[in-house]
Amino acid sequence: MTRVILSFFGAIFSWLTLALFFGALTLGALFWMYSRDLPSYELLAQYTPPTISRIYDGEGKIIDEFAHERRIYTPIADIPPLVKEAFVSAEDKNFYLHQGFDARGIFAAIVEAVRTRGRIVRGASTITQQVAKNFLLSGNRTIERKIKELILANRISNAFSKDRVLELYLNEIYLGANSYGVAAAAQTYFNKTLSQLTPQEAAYLAALPKKPSDLHPVRDMKAAIARRNYVLNQMYLNGYLPKAEAEKAEAAPLKSVQNGDYPAFREKLPPRDYFTDEIRRELSDTFGQQEFFGGGLTIRATVDPEMQADGAAALRHGLEKYDRSRGVWRGTGKTIPAADLKSTAKWQAALANEKVARDIPGWYPAVVLSTDKTTAEVGIENGPDGTVTATIPAEDVTWARKSLGDGKLSRKARVPADLVSPGDVVYVAHLADKNGKPLRWSLRQIPEIEGAFMAMDAKTGRVIAMQGGFSYQHSVFNRATQAKRQPGSAFKPFVYAAALDSGFTPATIVIDAPIEVDTPQGLWRPKNSSNKFYGPTLMRTGLIHSRNLMTIRIAQEIGMDTVARYAERFGVYEPMQEFLANSLGSQETTLFNLMGAYSMIANGGERVEPSLVDRVQDRFGKTIYRHDQRVCEDCNDPNLPPDQSPMILSNRQRVIDPITDYQLINMMKGVVTEGTASGVIHLPVPIAGKTGTTNDSKDVWFIGFSSNIVAGCYMGFDTPRPLGHGAYGASMCGPVFQEFMQQAIKKYGGSKFKVPPGGHFLMVDRYSGALVSDNNTGGGFGAPAGQGDGTATAGTQQASNAIPIYFRDGEQPLLGMGGMIDGGFAMGSNLPLFANGENDPVTGTANQSVTTSTGETKVIPGKADFGTLNSGGLY
Repeated sequence: MTRVILSFFGAIFSWLTLALFFGALTLGALFWMYSRDLPSYELLAQYTPPTISRIYDGEGKIIDEFAHERRIYTPIADIPPLVKEAFVSAEDKNFYLHQGFDARGIFAAIVEAVRTRGRIVRGASTITQQVAKNFLLSGNRTIERKIKELILANRISNAFSKDRVLELYLNEIYLGANSYGVAAAAQTYFNKTLSQLTPQEAAYLAALPKKPSDLHPVRDMKAAIARRNYVLNQMYLNGYLPKAEAEKAEAAPLKSVQNGDYPAFREKLPPRDYFTDEIRRELSDTFGQQEFFGGGLTIRATVDPEMQADGAAALRHGLEKYDRSRGVWRGTGKTIPAADLKSTAKWQAALANEKVARDIPGWYPAVVLSTDKTTAEVGIENGPDGTVTATIPAEDVTWARKSLGDGKLSRKARVPADLVSPGDVVYVAHLADKNGKPLRWSLRQIPEIEGAFMAMDAKTGRVIAMQGGFSYQHSVFNRATQAKRQPGSAFKPFVYAAALDSGFTPATIVIDAPIEVDTPQGLWRPKNSSNKFYGPTLMRTGLIHSRNLMTIRIAQEIGMDTVARYAERFGVYEPMQEFLANSLGSQETTLFNLMGAYSMIANGGERVEPSLVDRVQDRFGKTIYRHDQRVCEDCNDPNLPPDQSPMILSNRQRVIDPITDYQLINMMKGVVTEGTASGVIHLPVPIAGKTGTTNDSKDVWFIGFSSNIVAGCYMGFDTPRPLGHGAYGASMCGPVFQEFMQQAIKKYGGSKFKVPPGGHFLMVDRYSGALVSDNNTGGGFGAPAGQGDGTATAGTQQASNAIPIYFRDGEQPLLGMGGMIDGGFAMGSNLPLFANGENDPVTGTANQSVTTSTGETKVIPGKADFGTLNSGGLY
């Protein structure tokens, strides 16, 4: 009997031994098979996860950040013990003991699953296994993936230190709200650094890896607190927290950014604007989307925050001034249900959900709560000093008529109820007098007209301000860089630059007379803006008063191929079409391109590229882009005398001859002092510039510059249509330039434009182009009517009409009629030979007898216009 029993147990033992043997053999075969094509864990040594790219202003302040995965990579040495202990307690309490996987944990999970017949299946993955899965494997829940995970976990544990494994885990793990890694999550949920976290906050973060989407601190607060307290208890059981501290933390409420207990990190940053969004667009193209949104780039922007605010404000003032001059109320078109107006909490919640712009300084979203016979009461979102409601008086609305649709307007408003109704979402602003004393609350609306503004350093190309529209949150379309519009007369300086390099001088006489051009589209009859013509005129005057007919004759004379070459050299167009009409700026370009071109004029003729970025560094601090490539030879010289500035060598390409450039600048100064922009620009330093107004005033421009700052403005409807009577570059964009430059000059100063060597000044009569004698007292050629004896000759003109013009040394300029240019177009028989400009005192109604530069006596008839032109005078 004993033998039978022993034989029976021997057989069972043999079977068990064989089973274990073959089981082990099978398991070993499986592990061997799956270990052959595993990804290399050595990749973890070069792990560079996607991290946030941040943009800083010139003072080192963060102004924006971009990321697909919001991660702030933090080395293990900078992660506090409290955070590490919380995650180890929550995810892998034996982390510091096992070799990558926890056999006891796996066995316990299997027993639990068998005991509950599969109802309870708890994870047994260690932190090391999660690193293997997250970095090297897919998330598929299969036996195959699990085996590979175990193998890799063991290899990783043997190859890397525990600290390195934990560093990888704590920086990679997803913790909800687009936060990857513990540092980003601490900022997202608590707006704190890791070192500032309390035990309950660290425990909440450690609770999230299991199911981040189901443990929201507000929506799932009860479940979140329960899981957080489980982690705190584990920290106590594992010896990381004293019992009293753990119990205190468990009793604490779950405070968070999402619950309004802490301000969001984003609130500390300025609202995203056109400047930083354009950097995103530019660098995404340069470095690629993946690198920009995940490369952890440190980007130093060129923006000057003060100038950016001033430029945006100046543009908004200009756009709003035009909008209010039209007297049409459109509102926002958004409403809140009447039922919500009865409760402050309800209308505040409803207003907060409305998608309206909140980036306009001094403007507040509001809802009309009620109206009566004389006023309207509005509820204000985040009003100043806690203001919740305000009253709009009748005097605030008398400027407007309500748009009724189909182009119809209501009668002029007398009380707010004529424009708004209860439930209307509006904007309001608190008006104040010049001394800051509050006046009243006022209704505001975003203008229908749009525009753009830019300012940049002429010498370096650094863009210090850029506003691409009235409000970025209202319209993200950047009209400074993306809107292609006709520059109109703002293009003319490049025609004149080409002419100056082609043998013209500012004193060259050009015929200002009607032109007819036969084109495939029909007969083209360009006109001057004044609808008049002025006969033979100095080229200088043609630019100052923006004469279209003179510009066309100049372009015809030098050839549109030459004009196109200059326009492309300056970067205005790429390429420029060689149509004669394009000499008047009919081909579209952007404000960004024009600003770069004007900067080359302002800095003396050297090429600069407008840039929004000074420098870009990668995640390791290596500079991978630097805008300013000039060389400073003695910047690091410790022996440099304190009164001596470092010598900076410019190796930039010269775009235009320095003397040509200075001649052009002097003519553009005349635009401001006596031409199309006179009476608008009044600044304490020399300013040059050019206005631009297209046909039917669909686009208006002004771009001007001091010795160091270039600023430019464009305005027009996004779908081009006439702006109406009185809309000109000077009247609409000129005040924007004036308002901005008043502040810019206070900060950046300005000086006289530098005179280049190689030339000399001559005094020339502003009308005839003849040389002027300093001691001549006679009147005559070009003198105001009734003055002089009519006997003055070339070289002896009246000094009161004299202007200094810079000529090249050795140049023999053809002055007066001897250098007259008509561009190949003949002029009508009744044209005056010489006449004063449209802003000059002489009207041209009386005949004048003058002596020309060749000694001939001519009688100048009264000024002709298009109605008196002999039709046979054009060819």
